[in-house]
Amino acid sequence: MLDTNLTGVLFCSQAAYPAMKQVGGGKIINIGSMYSIFGTSYGAAYAASKGALVQLTKSLAIAWAKDNIQVNAVLPGWIDTELTQGARRHVPELHDRVLTRTPAGRWGVPEDLGGIAVFLAAPASDFVTGAAIPVDGGYSSMGV
Repeated sequence: MLDTNLTGVLFCSQAAYPAMKQVGGGKIINIGSMYSIFGTSYGAAYAASKGALVQLTKSLAIAWAKDNIQVNAVLPGWIDTELTQGARRHVPELHDRVLTRTPAGRWGVPEDLGGIAVFLAAPASDFVTGAAIPVDGGYSSMGV
């Protein structure tokens, strides 16, 4: 889990850095999770790896800002995918729990992530770096 979600991102970023620096800048968009913000009893390694990914994002953003490289993370919430459909089959109350906590009143769809990715890849975000942006219908904004 840590190798895939953290070490892999570090190595890919380090591999891209020289080329981005040579051309005068670039954009790195990491994919975190709402579990970058929250802990979870059933996925400790996953949550730890995604939390560490946010800290890696911030650290690389600081280190590489001088080279005009912006490093940010998108933190998807509950998105309707094959993986989460399987989770709902195994945990029948999950669907209603997600809807109850999500102010938008729905599960996300993969297309909900496109706009933020386009923004972070575009010149419009040239002064945005080190950000971890939840795309979760307000899930992470809710209190306990």
